[in-house]
Amino acid sequence: MSAGGSGAAAEAIPQNKIIAFGVAGGLIGIYAAYFLVDMVGQYMSFIGALGAICGMIWGAAAVRRVASYGLGTGVPSIGMLALGMGVVAATFGLAVGGIAGPVIALITAAIIGLMIGVLANKVLSMGIPIMEVSMTEIATAGTITIVGLSVAMTGTFDFDVVLPQVITTGYIAVIFIAGGLAILHPFNANLGPDEKQDRTLMCALEKGAIAMVVAGIVATVNAGASGALTILIGLALWYIGFSGYYDRVKRDAYVVVGTGMLPTKEELE
Repeated sequence: MSAGGSGAAAEAIPQNKIIAFGVAGGLIGIYAAYFLVDMVGQYMSFIGALGAICGMIWGAAAVRRVASYGLGTGVPSIGMLALGMGVVAATFGLAVGGIAGPVIALITAAIIGLMIGVLANKVLSMGIPIMEVSMTEIATAGTITIVGLSVAMTGTFDFDVVLPQVITTGYIAVIFIAGGLAILHPFNANLGPDEKQDRTLMCALEKGAIAMVVAGIVATVNAGASGALTILIGLALWYIGFSGYYDRVKRDAYVVVGTGMLPTKEELE
């Protein structure tokens, strides 16, 4: 069961604007961090995580759109698929692209996502009208997430640095899990007939901030990035996201009550 069940979910913010926010915000954050770390210092690496959050919010919006057609239990799978496609595209783009690596990664992700969307509709016959477009968006958003958090962890997207400090060390798994949750969890957390776009996307901001904090923790062991500032800004964004989400929950809920602690076995007897 999903919001609407068999059709597009209502959108207060048009998807085209969210796409522009994800692509532009993601690339600006990634490139700004890359150049500012060289010019100003390693403490500017946190901007890469801000770019990643733009990608995560976009990804969560894309998952929301496609899942509203009745994807149901496929929501977690599609979030993991987003990061899976993102890892492949980001690794390829950064390995061959040099300074243009993030852009090549996004183009590669779009091609992979489109192919998977076509296969889902034409071969698996899922019959979701926006599947091709949504899979293209989800793959690209996943790539921005991967590259942005990698920059936050290392201070660069140079593959010679990302490979030993993010991929070989296994920190790529941290990105995969934290970024994937930020993309898939918001719609799952708000699933149902009363799901609202702004509440779902605020949840994406909150989960993206957690991913930023995690990236900051990893950055503390890398000389080229600033862990402390990334963690502090991530915590501030988490507070903003959590407060905004809770306010929207109270706005949309019929009533909010405190149930207290669950009773113990002895109290039930």
